[in-house]
Amino acid sequence: MIQTILRLRRHAAALSFASAAVFAAMTMLEFLYFRRLSGGMSSLDLRFWGFSESEGFAWVAGLGRPGAETILVWHYLTFDLVFPTLLSATLVSLILKSGDRLPRFSTLSDRLRATLALVLVLPYTISDYAQNLVVARILSDPPSAGAEAMALASGLIVVKFAFLAVPVITIAALVLAARRARPNSADLGSHGAS
Repeated sequence: MIQTILRLRRHAAALSFASAAVFAAMTMLEFLYFRRLSGGMSSLDLRFWGFSESEGFAWVAGLGRPGAETILVWHYLTFDLVFPTLLSATLVSLILKSGDRLPRFSTLSDRLRATLALVLVLPYTISDYAQNLVVARILSDPPSAGAEAMALASGLIVVKFAFLAVPVITIAALVLAARRARPNSADLGSHGAS
């Protein structure tokens, strides 16, 4: 298990490309198709700061039964069934790959490096799938969707993006730290040569 996680760093470029391709496809569906179904309203997934109960019900009402079924099939049961796992694997690979450029991180045990990467990414993965499940249930049976379901979906969307920011910020910090470490190591090398 640990070695499987660590091997992800070798495929960081391929995983990044796959994640970007799936994200691009989902974005195209959102702007070219889904928004037409809902009368121009953005999907709940893209409301980073959440939404009110009335906004959630307005979106569902705008979709109608056919629109709800279309989004359920072409988003939640296809692309968004795969994307959270794909993005999570990409984030883990990038954390490991960027961390390996730092001496302190690369000297940690395999188990600790893999655990750190998972701990940073798994909260996003779990919250994304939880949010998808709640919204999918709302879409599959709109009349039974109550205020509690809408509030839960809204809260999970906010939490999902908050958790997603953690590994993204971590990767950026590791990349910046590695860049700062490079000139220092070059200076040490030049002093050693002299």
